[in-house]
Parts: sequence; C-alpha cells; structure tokens
Amino acid sequence: LAVGWGSGAGTAWATFPGSCELVQSTMDCTGRWLSSVPGNLRGDIQELLLDDNTIQVLDNASLLSYHQLRHLSLTKNRLELIEPHTFLSSQGLHMLSLADNLLFTNYSWTAAALSALPALRTLDLAGNRLTEDMVSVLVWNLSSLETLSVARNIIMRLDSSVFANLTQLLELNLEKNYIFEIDQAFEGLQRLQKLNVAYNYLPCIVEFGLIQLKVLNVSNNVIEWFLALESEDLFELEVLDLSHNHLLFFPLLPRQSKLHSLLLKDNEMSFYQRLPNGTSLVDVTVQFLLIDGNSTNITTVSLWDEICHSNLSSLRLLDMSQNQVWYLPEGLLAQMPSLTQLKLNQNCLETFHLSEGDSLSMLMELDLSQNRLVELGAEVGARDVLPNLQFFNLSTNRLQALPPGVFSYTRKITTVDLSRNRVNLCPQPAVVGEVESPPCVDIRGVETLTHLSVAGCGLQGLGGHPFQGTSLMHLDLSDNHQVLSGDLEWLQHLALTLQVLSLRNTSLTSTAVDFSAFNSLVHLDLSGNSLTVFPTSLGLLKLHSLDLRDNSLPALPPDVVWTQLGKSLQEVYLSQNPYNCCMLGWWDALQRVEGLHIADGQEVTCSYASRTLSPRALPEPVLRSCRWQTADLALLYLVLALPTCLTLLVAFAVVFLMLKQKLLKMVKSRCGVSSPY
Repeated sequence: LAVGWGSGAGTAWATFPGSCELVQSTMDCTGRWLSSVPGNLRGDIQELLLDDNTIQVLDNASLLSYHQLRHLSLTKNRLELIEPHTFLSSQGLHMLSLADNLLFTNYSWTAAALSALPALRTLDLAGNRLTEDMVSVLVWNLSSLETLSVARNIIMRLDSSVFANLTQLLELNLEKNYIFEIDQAFEGLQRLQKLNVAYNYLPCIVEFGLIQLKVLNVSNNVIEWFLALESEDLFELEVLDLSHNHLLFFPLLPRQSKLHSLLLKDNEMSFYQRLPNGTSLVDVTVQFLLIDGNSTNITTVSLWDEICHSNLSSLRLLDMSQNQVWYLPEGLLAQMPSLTQLKLNQNCLETFHLSEGDSLSMLMELDLSQNRLVELGAEVGARDVLPNLQFFNLSTNRLQALPPGVFSYTRKITTVDLSRNRVNLCPQPAVVGEVESPPCVDIRGVETLTHLSVAGCGLQGLGGHPFQGTSLMHLDLSDNHQVLSGDLEWLQHLALTLQVLSLRNTSLTSTAVDFSAFNSLVHLDLSGNSLTVFPTSLGLLKLHSLDLRDNSLPALPPDVVWTQLGKSLQEVYLSQNPYNCCMLGWWDALQRVEGLHIADGQEVTCSYASRTLSPRALPEPVLRSCRWQTADLALLYLVLALPTCLTLLVAFAVVFLMLKQKLLKMVKSRCGVSSPY
C-alpha cells in the first residue's frame, strides 16, 4: 500500500468537601472515588482535576457553578457520556483531557457537547477505543483546536474527511493506533507543525509534501522507504524520526529543508553503490510503483544519486545505529558541515576514514562501537580532523591500533572507549629479539582526556608511563587478566586525579595494589577477583561506592565501620563471597551505619557446615553453635576443667572420711601416745 501525503505552584492549601484540595485557582480532586462532579466547590476556580475517579456521566448540570473554568481533566474515569449542554456555562474552557475513558459508547452525544466550546485549544481523547469515523464526528466542529491527541485508539485508515475542519491545528498525536493507510489526511492542516504517527503499521511514505511541518515522528512502524516530494520549496522540517522501521535505503529527503535531527536507528538500511564483492551499482535504478485508486504512477530513482541533491548543511544529529551499513558513500559526511553527533554503532563497518575533506569540524560525538572495524584511517597531517570531538566510542571492534597522532588535533577530547579491541597502550615494553615494538595507542599528553575505557583489551603488565600528561578521572581496566602483573608504578601516577576505577576481573589479589595514595577515589570496583583478605589500605579512602562482589572473602574487618571508609561509604556490593556464618560481626555493624545502602543485601549469603544461609535470618541452632565456636578459649577451658576438679575434691573428701579412724589408729600405734576416745 502506498501512503500519500499532501501539503505555577501555590503556597496556600485548603480542603473542600469530597477531600478535594485547592491551591490558588486549581482544585485537585484526583483519586477521590467520586462518581460525579462535586457541586459545592468554589465557583471561581480555573482548573479542575478529576482524574482517577469513577465518573460515568457528565450531565447538563455538572459544571453550572464553574463559569471561569479554563482547564478540566477527567483522565482515567469511566466516562461514557457527556450530555449536549454540559459546557454551556464553561464556554471559556481552553484545555480538556478525556483520556482513558469509554467515550466510544455515546460519541455522538459527546460530540454535541464539545461543539459548544468555541475557545477549546487542547483536547486529549487518547485511550477511548475510537475509530476514525468516531474521531471525525467528535472533532468536526472544533475549528479552534491547536493540540489534539487521539493516541491509543483503534484508528486504521485516515482520509481527508477526518480532520477537515481543524484549520488551526498545530500538534497532532496519532501514536499507538492501527493505522496502515493515510490518504491526503493532512492536506487542509496548513498550520500543522508536529505530527506523531509512531507505533502504527505504515508500510511506506511517498510524496511527502507537508512543507510547513517541523517535527515528524513515524518511528516503530513497518516503513520500507521514505520518498519526499520532488520540489524546490523550502521545507520547515527540523526533526525526522524514522527509527525502528524496516527501511531498506537511506531516505530520499526534501531537496531544501531545515533538518537538524535525522533518526534512522534500528532499520535494515544499507548503501548499494557498490557491493562487498566489488560490483558497482552506481548506474542502477529502482522503480517504485505507486497505486492510488485507479491511477498508477511509476517513480524511477537511483539508489544513491538522489541523496546528493538534498541539502544537509543544517544537520546536527545523524543516528544510523543498528542497521546493515558496511561502508559510507564518498562525500556523504562532506554534506554535513554542522554535524555534532554521529552514531554508527551496531553496523557492519570494516573501515572508517577521517579526512579534512569531510569537514567534520563541529563533530562532538562519534560512536563507531560494535562494528567490524579493523582499520581507522586518517590523512597524515590532517590538522582539521575532529578538532571539537569530545566523545569517541570505538568499543567492540577488531582494531589493533589507531592512526599515529589521531588525538593530536582533538583539542577537546574528554572520553575515549577502546574496550574489547586488541589494542595496547604506548609505550610498549621492549621484547628481546623483536626489532619493532607491536602497534599501540598513544594517549600520552592528551591533557583534556578524563574518561578512558580499555576493558577486555588483553592488556598485560603496562610499562613506562602510558598515562603521562593526562588528567584521567575515570579509568576502566576490567577484564584484563594480566594488567596488574609486574611493576604497578604506572597506576600510582594517576593517584591524584582518579575518581572512578574499575579493576573488575583483573586477577587482583589482596596484596597486589596499595590504594592508600588514591585520595581522590570515590568509586572503586574490585568485583570478580581473588581477594581473600580485605585490603587494609581501603580503610584510608573516602569512597562513596565499593564493589566487592564475586571474590573469596570469608569476612570483612569488624572495625571497618570506624575507618575513614566506613564514614564516607554510601553504597556497597558484597554478594557472591564465601562469608563465614560465625564471623558476621562486620555484617551487623554495617547494618547499623546510617546512610549506607547495601545494594545487593538480599543476595548476600554465608556458609555453615556446607550449608548456604542468609545472614539476615540465621537459625537459632546455628547461632548457638557459632557462640560456642567464638567463645573465649581460656573461659572455655576453665568451664570444662571446673567439674573435673570438683569431682576429684569430693572423691578425696569421701575417701578421707571413710578411712579417718584407721588412719588415726595407725598414727597412734606408730607414735606410742595414748589418746582418750
């Protein structure tokens, strides 16, 4: 199917009957279980909010007392009917919200009521199960409307009759319907500036000729091609959102426009001037068959040549991420001298060349991540390449090096992401027997660089001073298993500036790094390592966030809450460690620290006799056993020895008493002294 397109908070609050609240001239009756409009509110209110109630009918007397009403909201009620004379006393109403109701049941009566609002500027009819015919009836007499929303209804097809009388309309929202065809529906909307038809079922857009339109959102449809009307007229179009469609080709845009944002994310788009096997399609054309009623038109276009006739000099944002682009046609970027953001991530690019001829002097953000890049080219001595670049994302490619001095002329670069490439940082330590050192990326002397990610690059013990002359504040070294081997002096050079450091999954041991010099550090990630003892040097830091997940820690120091770390820490991650259930004094201490959030507290476990338990609710037998295990040994020995000693003493006394007379006679006979009995 072809789609044709024609050209202030208040300070004093008061409570009113029905638990409504008044602030200045606004009466808020939201969520009060009201089944009708309260009739005893102040008569001079200008805004009445009745959202989230159970009102089913607005009868003719509902608003009789509110002559100054300018804004009425009845969103999320059970509204089925508005009687024809409901608004006769409120004809000054400017804004009316009727979203999420049941207006499809008596829409003709409701239309009669709306026709009595000559000053209505904004109308929201979203979520009312309305068809296109119902919408046409409801808005037929609302020529004063400037903003209309009929989103989330069941509109399927639009023609010229639906919005015929809305000559003052500036903004129209049609998103989340079932629209598959539009036939001259917007021809009479000469003032329309913003049009949202996202989340529908449009298959294509051809002969786009809405010259006055400034913002067009047709994202999340099934559009395969976009063809603008061939005209030398200046289109007012500033934002075009074609993301999340099925575009096969770069859109054929108006020759002259004010376009500054072009969103083409998540399509099936590629360029076809040449194929990967070297075949050239420069002279190949495509014919579009347009069927409109009984007439048939054939439009012949070149797959690439047409784009050269579009003026893209005002374009500032181009998002072509998540497509199938494997190369950029020669001269494409040269047409965009005002470009500040270029997103080409998640494509199939194998090479990307920067040159002075591309005139990307205004570019601030360049995202080439998740491609197949093996080479990033730049002209030698290209002093005007990317002078204003601030964000450069090259992650998840196949790069081994960057052009020498690529950062020499990026005078404002702050963020570089090289993660998941096979790059090394210069200088590389000399290898015996090798004449040339392996390729590397040199960031030394890049004074503006503050954020660097080299996660998963296979880095090994870094030698020399790879960060010399930088002021790095964020450094991600995650998933480099050997990066902390050897001399770690290179890391100590960042002690004064580094605020965020990630050493996740770097085979870190408890004694590998001394953190005491990193006084500026506020976020530290040590997860996925082999820590068996809590590094004592951490106690001297003023961290706000610490991640200790997935290590081999049996416990934390009991006095950690009294250190500088314990006083500054705001968030900590502790799960996936083999904590000892009988050594949880530190856990209880952390629970009592005010302002500390244990982000994964529900996932923390401890071990006891091959059992995995939660430290938040240990069984009583385990607690008793732990108390025995952790008791004072001297006291334990005393308790065990005392019954034995008493038993021996009693036994000795009994034996003595039983043998007392015999012992006395024995003594007397031996000593020869008589004794009276």
